[in-house]
Amino acid sequence: MDVNQFALYQLKNIPENRQIRFRAYSMLQEKGIQIQYKDYEQVYLARMQPGDEPEQIRRRFNEKLPRTFHGHSISVSDVLVLNKDGVVVSYYVEKDGFTVIAGFIQKGSSGALVSIDTSDFHIEGKEGSWHAFDSIIIDGRQFFLMEHETYGKEVAWVVLDEEGKIIVDHTYQGFDQTALQQIKDYLNPPQLTAEPQKQEIPDGNIQMPSGNTMDRPPMENWQKYMENGEYLRSSEIEEEQNYNMIDGRRNNMSPKGKNGRASVLAKLRRKQAEIAKRYGKPAQQMAMAEDMERRRK
Repeated sequence: MDVNQFALYQLKNIPENRQIRFRAYSMLQEKGIQIQYKDYEQVYLARMQPGDEPEQIRRRFNEKLPRTFHGHSISVSDVLVLNKDGVVVSYYVEKDGFTVIAGFIQKGSSGALVSIDTSDFHIEGKEGSWHAFDSIIIDGRQFFLMEHETYGKEVAWVVLDEEGKIIVDHTYQGFDQTALQQIKDYLNPPQLTAEPQKQEIPDGNIQMPSGNTMDRPPMENWQKYMENGEYLRSSEIEEEQNYNMIDGRRNNMSPKGKNGRASVLAKLRRKQAEIAKRYGKPAQQMAMAEDMERRRK
């Protein structure tokens, strides 16, 4: 999760900075003076409040300085650096407003191919030479806006990373929202959701993804017995030839004896069931009646 922060930099109190202090950015550019990080020191660092922009921060400081702040009030020649959602932008404080400056905060290593000072650079697949004129830091990585040295703004700009790889191929608006989104997509590629894989089951059929009824293990007979309604259970108990097959289907094949012949007891019960149906009596009552008749004899 990104932490939105801002930092305030003010010029070091040394003689070499007298010609820079409290000067407008355009005046420094006319004299060829570059705004460099080494000439500044960080005097304050804090979390940004929701909706914070440079102007809101400046107004808040003018109204009341934080207790932990030991510099002077925000003035011309100060630099505000905002880290918002991983995007780092540097603002030079003017008398009225701010000027975005490139290359103030640099994350590039000494071995980087491209920097804010790069010129006469040849981009693979592009004609002519290019130079960097703006940069931005996103998620700790620095990216550079490249302009054609011959045609300037007549040719679409290109965004490169520190290794010279093209990240945004065409942009006429610099680091606009479209370019920023392409850079973020490059840093964090969208993750594709993998589809559930089908599994093979021993009999060669395809098993459906988890959660489907085909994925459930076969029920035990006692589970089938409990899931069947009371009426079906009673009916099966009366008519089933094989009592370990109480499964909601009547008249399962009767068990066979060791010699392969049908069980005599199973035949007797089946006969009793047929007689019970014929006379409209339950099979158990018929069996009791026959038993009592045998005892009388």
